[in-house]
Formats: sequence, structure tokens, C-alpha cells
Amino acid sequence: MLAAISSAQNGNDVTILEKMEMLGKKLLITGKGRCNITSSLPIDEFIKNIPGNGMFMFSSFNNFTNEDILSLLKQEGVETKVERGNRVFPVSDSSKDVQKALIHILKKLNIKVITNAKVERILVKEKEVCGVKAVINGKESEIFADKVILASGGKSYPGTGSTGDGYKLAQEVGHTITKIRASLVPLTVHDGKDLKICKSMQGLSLKNVSIKLKDTSKNKVIYEDFGEMLFTHFGVSGPTILSSSAHLLRYKNVEELLKNKKIILSVDLKPALSEEKLDERILRDFNEEKNRDYKNSLDKLLPKKMIDTIIELSGINPNKKVNEITKKERLGLVHLLKNLEISISGFRPIEEAIVTSGGINVKEINPKTMESKLVKGLYFAGEVIDVDAYTGGFNLQIAYSTGYTAGMSL
Repeated sequence: MLAAISSAQNGNDVTILEKMEMLGKKLLITGKGRCNITSSLPIDEFIKNIPGNGMFMFSSFNNFTNEDILSLLKQEGVETKVERGNRVFPVSDSSKDVQKALIHILKKLNIKVITNAKVERILVKEKEVCGVKAVINGKESEIFADKVILASGGKSYPGTGSTGDGYKLAQEVGHTITKIRASLVPLTVHDGKDLKICKSMQGLSLKNVSIKLKDTSKNKVIYEDFGEMLFTHFGVSGPTILSSSAHLLRYKNVEELLKNKKIILSVDLKPALSEEKLDERILRDFNEEKNRDYKNSLDKLLPKKMIDTIIELSGINPNKKVNEITKKERLGLVHLLKNLEISISGFRPIEEAIVTSGGINVKEINPKTMESKLVKGLYFAGEVIDVDAYTGGFNLQIAYSTGYTAGMSL
């Protein structure tokens, strides 16, 4: 939509061919249906949040910034707010408002939109684009054009239309596709003790925790973060975990390390307190509850859904009176709360990923215009390119900025 808008503003006659029955299906599910439009960080800090080919984005971020998308939406009556982690959302908390605003701009610019139109081939003559072959409402047709922008998305959330078609279309005209992998995806844990821990706390969301992903073979921290995480029936999810997956998938020999249980997630449940301060806090609680059983003494310290699991992991007899707990046992509990460790086994399928890592090789695209270096008149935008970022509005901004840049370059 952004590519069409900037292209039409540049005086071009623009047609959008949309595979699905409506525009912006993926936009509707972003931010859990609230649409995390962008980040409020300064635009020059965005590249630091793009582990996948961030430098490629330098020109397009300058062409169309986070302020530009917010200003465009504001003109359409979409007011925005900034939430934790610099995330920008519509005040209405409805992604539909963002989708409607962009569709309204398309109408004002007389951009033709054809839905249920699946592009089967990009037509090229003498290394120059001349149109596309598409199936529209079940009928094959050829549409001639002197410029084509391929903005078909990646391979995640196939129900929204991004089923990897764009990779095939680009490959057929000579482009290289880098390895396609899930990024911003939940992590799975090993069967046995680790899975039992996660299943026992399934559905529990922890708000202010610190996480570390460690490679125990090298005693190295791969990634650390602070924020929200979630326990699930297969392992762990939530914003901090999703961002950690973007690092993990790029880590050397990751498959082998995962298989050999060398990748550990360590969760600090009380990051605001040092071990000493946490010990003092537990001592205070225990003094107030000294005649109670240990199993009934952690209500002030932990969410209810977590208590049984922590009691079991601590190895302290649940029926022991609080005043009978030894210093060694108490310090063991402190250490557990500061270092809850779970062994990671891998990633959930790409269909569950927020974004796709990999795509059209950035070396084959001019970063200033988004034009193919191999086929004249062919441009790329969004997730079909091998660029991906952390969670927090950065991936949508990549889509707007590359789309806008492609459109203005026509």
C-alpha cells in the first residue's frame, strides 16, 4: 500500500494486484490486533534493532521515517500513543483503523485495486520488466507494465497470504534467495523436566523479568533482555523470547548445540533485587509466616500458578514449617528465583513466526531505490527481502520505508 501511495504521488498510474480478498490482512493481526505501527525510537537507532542486514535499510529509513508514517496516519484521523518499549499503537487499539486509513489514501489517489489476483509470473524481456501474468478470480490474464514492485511478504502467517510465492517469482527471473527461517518465533524446550516445568505454568505471563540465552559449551551469553515472557504447552513465548529467537537462529552451530542441550534459557524472576536483598525479603516473609507450611508461604512473592513448580524445583519439603527451613535451603531458593533454567530444544514452525528471516539477497537490490540489479524496472519491498528486525514495530517500519522508497523511485 505504501509503495502504491508513493508511486501514485510521483505521478504514476498504479494498480495493486492483491492475492487475498482484501488488502492488509497481515496488518490486521499485528500487535495482537492492535497494530504496533512503529517504534518511537529515533530513526537512526532502528538499524541497531535489525540483526538481519540492518545497514541495507539506511537510505529507505531516511526516505520515509517513523514520523512520516505517523504523520500520514494522523492526516487520516488516526491518533497514536506510545507504550512500554517505545511501541507506538493507535489510541483506538484497533489495527482496522490503520488499514482503513491506508485504503482511504489509495482511493483518494485513484489507485486501482484488484483482489483475488494471484501473480504467477513476472514477465521480462531482454532483462527488463514488461508486466505480469496473473490469475484473477480464476481467470488467467497478462497485465503489461513498465515497472513492477514485488511486495508479497515472507512465509510466516500463510493465512494472511504470505506463503512464500514472492521467492519463487524472484528466483524465476534470476534472483538468489537466502535461507528461509522462522524469526521472532516462540522457542520449544526438551522433553522431560523442562517441558514439565513449562506445561505446569502454561498460560502464565511474567511482566518484568530478565532473561538470558546461554551457550553452556562456551559459558557465553548469546542474548539478554528485560520485559515480558509467557510459558506455553511447548515451551516459552512472549516479546523477550521472540526477540531472543532472532539472535539464536544466527548463532554458530545452533542446531547441534540445541540437540545437545547446550542452549539454556535463564530467567531472573526478581531482577530488581540482588541475591542479598532477595534473601532479606524472603527472610521477612518467612518471619511473618514462621508457623505455616513452606507450601503456603510464597503467596506474596510469586504468582499462584508458579508456586507449586518453584516448591518442587527448590527441593524443600512442601510440608516443612517455615521456621525449620535451613539457611542453605533458603539460599538455594534465592538462587533458583534468580536463575530459573530451562533447556531450549528449537524453534516453533515458520507458520507461527512473526517474520521470516531470509529472502531476496540484498546484494542484488539497489538500497537507494529498491530496484533489482538484475532486471530493469523490477523493485522489491517488505519482508520478501532478506531483512528482519526484533519485535517492537521495526518490521512494519521496514515494510513502509522499503515500499515508499520503491514507489518514489519509479
